[in-house]
Amino acid sequence: MKKAKTRQRSFSIKKQLQYWFDNRISKGSLGFIRVLIALSVLLAILMAALSILFGFQGDRNPLSVFWNSIATLINGYFPSFEDGSHGYVILMALTAIGGVLFTSVLIGIITSSLEQKIKRLNQGNSPVLEKNHIVVLGFYPGEYTLLKQLILASGGKPGSIVIAENMEREKMEQYLHENLEIPKNFRIICRTADITDPASIEKCSFETCKTVIVNPSDDMKTIKAILAVSTILESKNIPDVSVNAILSKSEYQLPHAIAEANHITTLQVNDIIAKIIAHSCMQTGLAESFREVLRFEGSEFYLVDFREGVGLSFEELLMRMNNGVPIGFYRDGKVLLNPSPDNKFQDNDKVLVFAEERSSVKLEDPHPQISAPEAQMIDPHKSTNTVIIGHNETLPIILSELPENVSQVYLAGQSTSAEEQEELRQIAAGRNLRLDCYDKDLRLEANLIELAKMAKHIVVLNNHAGDPEEADTEVIFLLLNLREIRKRFGYKFNITVEMQKEHNQKLVSHGDHTDFLVNSSMGSLILAQLAENPELIDVFRELISNEGNELYLKKMKKMNLEGTYTIRELRLSMLREGCILLGDMDSEKYSTFNRPLDETITLTTEDKLIVLGEK
Repeated sequence: MKKAKTRQRSFSIKKQLQYWFDNRISKGSLGFIRVLIALSVLLAILMAALSILFGFQGDRNPLSVFWNSIATLINGYFPSFEDGSHGYVILMALTAIGGVLFTSVLIGIITSSLEQKIKRLNQGNSPVLEKNHIVVLGFYPGEYTLLKQLILASGGKPGSIVIAENMEREKMEQYLHENLEIPKNFRIICRTADITDPASIEKCSFETCKTVIVNPSDDMKTIKAILAVSTILESKNIPDVSVNAILSKSEYQLPHAIAEANHITTLQVNDIIAKIIAHSCMQTGLAESFREVLRFEGSEFYLVDFREGVGLSFEELLMRMNNGVPIGFYRDGKVLLNPSPDNKFQDNDKVLVFAEERSSVKLEDPHPQISAPEAQMIDPHKSTNTVIIGHNETLPIILSELPENVSQVYLAGQSTSAEEQEELRQIAAGRNLRLDCYDKDLRLEANLIELAKMAKHIVVLNNHAGDPEEADTEVIFLLLNLREIRKRFGYKFNITVEMQKEHNQKLVSHGDHTDFLVNSSMGSLILAQLAENPELIDVFRELISNEGNELYLKKMKKMNLEGTYTIRELRLSMLREGCILLGDMDSEKYSTFNRPLDETITLTTEDKLIVLGEK
């Protein structure tokens, strides 16, 4: 069998030189400079050789001719007629022209290289050399709650945050500069990166960071970013860095084994919002109380190694602790919220306190006998009705979490399937709720007025399936109409509104009181708490669930507690009701937390106490 002949193709010397030149140039500026230097030296040698060959050098030494040629090339000096013969002057003039070209091209290359380097620096591509910093993957203009809370959590101490997003560093820094007050001892470093690509986010220095927060608004992007971080942590054998993320939908929950192995904590923000909506729609101001408790302004949660309290019962701690409210014990790696009054603080315990500063908490001397007022509940289970406008996947959770005194729910503006309707009917039947659908077009004012007449509490849900901006705009128009109807006819219904973007909520936060639940804002508050207090994850889960201890607003007109009392007396009164007093809210919905023990306050019919308890 004959072998096939290999076809050989010949190239001209010109094409081979061009190919060689292209390969050298493709290696970057350094390769181009090498070629330029080599050609310039060859030009100087060639001109000197020609001068010697044709005898233009006169009585000069050949080495001197070579040196003059190179010096002329470097300096770009044009010779005069007195420097030698006409031939020598012409050759040196050509050398000088080559030197001018050499210098011009060299300056251009260096300038271009510097511009490219500066551009790369502006894009934020250099590795981070921070230590004990917080890595935030994801940044969106208009959403600054998370960063504000992380800055506040530092308590004025030096700190740093590294933000990674697929955005030019200059733009990110401009947004931050215009919308955040960053202390001089606090640094925010921005890096341009694809947060779903391990190689791209590796520059954030995960091996030296304190914690990682994954902050995109898209669930798919969040999951990919979590996996990218996990890949880096596993490949570099970094076992002690926690990863915290907020997801919207429960179906994107990571398998427990993967989450536990990589210290990943994820919470479903839509489910959280739904549970808070269910409780706050009946208690005007509760949504704002949740935000006050979770944010780092004012009082916050601390685990305190409170040695002077060892041996005291929880009731004694509650009656004697000043500048802070004890709300539980941290024992054997778990938090026991609102323990029984006789549960004693043990030697290896820590106290979970709600205070402005960890160091400000102190134990007062035992107080003489306290005469605490006794609450007398008036119509504690008076039935009421609720109108829910709009639909999303959390509606079943809201129905399941509604307080027991809700007897009837009107569903309006629904787009539920037959299966969803059957699920809602089953939930309502299990809760003894009467479920009615209002099918009229709510874009007509007459229909909206008719619905408002039936309402004691109105909940406006956000459309999670559509564009967040469009969904928020629909909610805003509906809210404005409801406010106008309430004012025009003097109706007394309260309004709880769900929104997706913080900057949209600011457009309608003024005016008469409305409870706002903003997905991005509430998610940011929880992420910031997890970043600073990862051991309290179970506390936050309990606070936002329908099981265990939750936040409540106790209305004075329903407890028959109008009058003047000390905070110590009110603490004891609420403890007898199975609750822990955190603060109070006046008729204007202004809240005050963590008052001093001996401060005296006067409660009116419209005032409320903010408590933590199981009922």
